[in-house]
Amino acid sequence: MLNLYHGSQAIIEKPYFHGGKATNDFGYGFYCTEDIELAKEWACGNPDNNGIVNKYSIDVAGMIILDLTDGRYSILNWIALLLKFRTFNLSSEVSIEAKEYLLNKFSIDIDDFDIIIGHRADDSYFTFARDFLNNTISIRQLSEAMKLGGLGKQTVIVSKKAFDSLQFKGFEVVNGSEYYAKRKNRDAKARNDYVDKTRKTLLSKEDIFVIDIMRRELKDESL
Repeated sequence: MLNLYHGSQAIIEKPYFHGGKATNDFGYGFYCTEDIELAKEWACGNPDNNGIVNKYSIDVAGMIILDLTDGRYSILNWIALLLKFRTFNLSSEVSIEAKEYLLNKFSIDIDDFDIIIGHRADDSYFTFARDFLNNTISIRQLSEAMKLGGLGKQTVIVSKKAFDSLQFKGFEVVNGSEYYAKRKNRDAKARNDYVDKTRKTLLSKEDIFVIDIMRRELKDESL
């Protein structure tokens, strides 16, 4: 049994299957977290309004789960999914070519999965991914950047089977001004640490940039 939390401006007793936005991180789905404090922050996008944390449980027995963080997948699989669903403003020739290469070599077909677990591409994390596509940081630096700010993971309910198994357990009202400030501070810390630490780390001969991936025609098994 898994306990999940969804930050929102509304009470959601029965999430709508195939709801949400097609341009979310992994497309249509119901985006949750196992961390209630993070859900409270995600519920408060405006300091003037209180948020709502909806609480759920789900029996994952028999569910087909894609966990992008369990070691079987690389950070490039995560980026390839972002490129498939999210909108990136790519202007350099390297980034445009990198998008096509990663989509072709590292994308995952998610149609057969019930639940997807992966990094959440908050504003700062989206910036890190874009820097990688622009050949500014290496795979190692990107992986380190994903740990900044303690943003954690999101658990996304994607199949009708998973939606039908989701049980509403109540809700909690969240103080908007308090958790909006926490959300902004977390994002600011991630950005500052990225500039002060990750971007300034010394490169090694083993560092691989996106242009290296394309030139060497690397695939999952090559990394």
